[in-house]
Amino acid sequence: QVQLVESGGGLVQAGGSLRLSCVASGRTFSSITMGWFRQAPGKEREFVAAIRPSGSSTFYADSVKGRFTISRDNAKNTVYLQMNSLKPEDTAVYYCAVNTASGLYITSGRVYGYWGQGTQVTVSS
Repeated sequence: QVQLVESGGGLVQAGGSLRLSCVASGRTFSSITMGWFRQAPGKEREFVAAIRPSGSSTFYADSVKGRFTISRDNAKNTVYLQMNSLKPEDTAVYYCAVNTASGLYITSGRVYGYWGQGTQVTVSS
């Protein structure tokens, strides 16, 4: 079992920044690939970013590349999502998740077996 708790969401103007945090417990954090996903009202959940256990490799959706940065602190069992140059279309509930497929299919939500409760990000124009 893994418990994930996200924080850091909020309301921000377009062009602003937010940093999301996700604290994990219940599993060896340093051995798991972590991901961030988001879901906007009326839309499918979509992949945002992922990071390998060591933090040496990161992956991004094209829509956020160059604006978002995923990172992790294994000593704190925490993964972060730094979001800069936010746009109204980034408005969504953001979820962190644990990849339970040994790091495979990294952009597919179907292979992430544990999810946080989500944190709302709203970007006003």
